[in-house]
Amino acid sequence: MEKILLNKKNQKVILLGNEAVVRGALEAEVGFVATYPGTPASEVGNTFYRIHKKAGVQFEFSTNEKLAMEAGIGAAFSGLKVLVAMKNFGLNVAIEALLPALYTGVKGSLVVMISDDASCWSSAQTEENTRPYSYLGHIPTIEPSDPEECKEFTKLAFKISEKFKTPVIVRLTTRVSHQQQPILFDTLRKPKSKGKFVKDPHSFVTMPPRVLEMKKELLEKIKKIKDFAEKSNINKMIKGSDKAGIITSGVSYLYVKEALNDLNVNIPVLKLGFFYPLPENKIGKFIKDLNKVLIVEELEPYLEKEINVIAKKVNPKLKIQGKDLLPEVGEFRPEYVNWAVGKFLGKSVPISYIKKKIPSPKRRPQLCPGCPYWLVFSAVKKAVDPKKVVFGGDIGCYMLAGLPPHNIQDFLSCMGASIGISHGIKKATDQKLITFIGDSTFFHSGLPALTNTVFNKSNPLIIIMNNQTTAMTGHQPHPAAKDGFVPVKIKDIVSALGVKNLKVLDPGNQEEMVKTIKDFINKKEVSVIISQRPCQFVK
Repeated sequence: MEKILLNKKNQKVILLGNEAVVRGALEAEVGFVATYPGTPASEVGNTFYRIHKKAGVQFEFSTNEKLAMEAGIGAAFSGLKVLVAMKNFGLNVAIEALLPALYTGVKGSLVVMISDDASCWSSAQTEENTRPYSYLGHIPTIEPSDPEECKEFTKLAFKISEKFKTPVIVRLTTRVSHQQQPILFDTLRKPKSKGKFVKDPHSFVTMPPRVLEMKKELLEKIKKIKDFAEKSNINKMIKGSDKAGIITSGVSYLYVKEALNDLNVNIPVLKLGFFYPLPENKIGKFIKDLNKVLIVEELEPYLEKEINVIAKKVNPKLKIQGKDLLPEVGEFRPEYVNWAVGKFLGKSVPISYIKKKIPSPKRRPQLCPGCPYWLVFSAVKKAVDPKKVVFGGDIGCYMLAGLPPHNIQDFLSCMGASIGISHGIKKATDQKLITFIGDSTFFHSGLPALTNTVFNKSNPLIIIMNNQTTAMTGHQPHPAAKDGFVPVKIKDIVSALGVKNLKVLDPGNQEEMVKTIKDFINKKEVSVIISQRPCQFVK
């Protein structure tokens, strides 16, 4: 990690894509960084957490992504250069804060790094593609394809944000975040980490009728950024000797390069660095004299739809292919793109990669040896008949409750939803219900759900599992963790919300844990057990 702070120009260091984002932000003189941990974006926060003091950067692990965004917006209102980092689902939480910031603009600069998780390698909710948010909020969005571009695109994002006074998204995916590559360093300069908020209600207060003027100003701003995108060298046109071409972006470009090399063909390729606003003139120029084009993009065909519209103006006879040859579910693999490019060009590919299945040994994920959750799940199964109880899951290591040997998870949605959905089930039925939620998740979004459960009177049994860390994403601190500061006491918060049936227990005391579960599950009011035992790695 310390190598990221090396201050010698033209020195090369091998970095992950996420670490390259950190280096890019440092070279851009970032002064404030906020994040909530979420894989595949976690390394950005982990790295800044270790180096921020030496780097002279203000840094925080915020309680959730919305609060990270709000902190970042406040710092950007005060003239600082700001980076806010999160995974794709985090943007769902933060979007309520981000959208008004597009209207108000910023005084410093605000870069939002998002990492999507195609194929759900580290996700349990949906295979969410965040690109539509770019259109929803008129958010300038650029997509790097490798770690070198992660660094350079992050620096460019700060320049765009500062020039046009608007938030900018740098959108990565798992394969971009977790690639490694030697990165060429530029010189670091001391960042500005203190600013000043200058009162300006005309700019910062989104009240009607001013808010409609702000929208017009944003749309005018996007027109200027569109002109900037047309001239930007991050949209690369690679010449070829064919009337068939490929348009691609992000990590898909690397698959395309490999496919063309494997098939030994030389055709024109347009690599888009800007996703929004699209450089329509550049795309039009690229497709004007082509007979057909293949759009290579992961997940939903947003580029394909936009290019269809552009083609109707500049080349109506152009044949456009994309999702007829490539999957819309799951991240790409080299063989998928090889097969699609071969099919597109009428070249024979040795085997049908799409249909070929390579057997692999089945191996289920398990809780770590010594994990306190083993004890919680054991006590639950001793206390109740799993067939007669509904079990609610949430986002954290304890999601593994749904797998053998535990098999006690009947629904799983999003952060904090275990309590909210449990409340709805209890309102709708007379079934017994136990829900699990971790300490970090409780602070993230469980607090409002518990408040609602108390206020609107339902009676699930909620087990808050306090292992004193955000274990699933790399053991980052949270408000109840003993990590160099006085921890917030979950018991005091739950009690203050009006929960009367409340106990703090060590699940190692199985007898007491089982007895309390049996007692609390029959209460007519909401009950909470705080299972308090540290993660093995914390110990």
